[in-house]
Amino acid sequence: MTGRILIADDERDIVDTLAYALSAEGYEVDSVSDGAAALEAAQCTPYDMIVLDIAMPNLSGTEVCRRLRTQSIVPIVMLTAKDAELDRVLGLEVGADDYVTKPFSVAELVGRVHAVLRRRDFERAAVSGAVRELGGLRIDLARHRVEIDGVPVELTRSELKLLVFLAERPEQVYSRVQVMEHLWDTLYVGDARACDVHVYNLRQKIEADPAHPTRLVTVRDVGYKLVPV
Repeated sequence: MTGRILIADDERDIVDTLAYALSAEGYEVDSVSDGAAALEAAQCTPYDMIVLDIAMPNLSGTEVCRRLRTQSIVPIVMLTAKDAELDRVLGLEVGADDYVTKPFSVAELVGRVHAVLRRRDFERAAVSGAVRELGGLRIDLARHRVEIDGVPVELTRSELKLLVFLAERPEQVYSRVQVMEHLWDTLYVGDARACDVHVYNLRQKIEADPAHPTRLVTVRDVGYKLVPV
């Protein structure tokens, strides 16, 4: 596969290992070692993916992600410490697509990169002219545009992916693991609780009252479903 990837991490051994593995798979890889440099590089270069460590000098990975999400939907995978659950949740809340905990398997991370870029290419080829409507929800896949009762809603790439997945089969209940496997097209789904954060973020944008959702509904002890409203 091909694509250009930015690795932002201040641990040189991690950067070197990932850069070697991704380069061997055919990707063009750039690397930086602090948050400010990561933000500048991402704003100046059209990357296909960013692998972003949360704990970096000058600017945290979470803040880099937050700023990038105001101007880009480039896929972002966060690298977090094993026990830093709060960091993982914050990363997803500001727009990261997923996270991988340290120490991690290089094969797992490379597999996720493959899946994201493969899915991106498939989506570009498949969505031309496709429009889906479900009650007051309208999804224009060709333009990556979502409207609720005629009002445009700005979604991240992962939020749009989740919404489209649920809209394919309205009323069908999906488990958290099923949702995450679909989002990443891989069995390496990480912590399935990340699904709850993606759902929470999406509800903030498509529900009139996110605290009492009527469109993206929780089915207790099972998962989630999308219903017409």
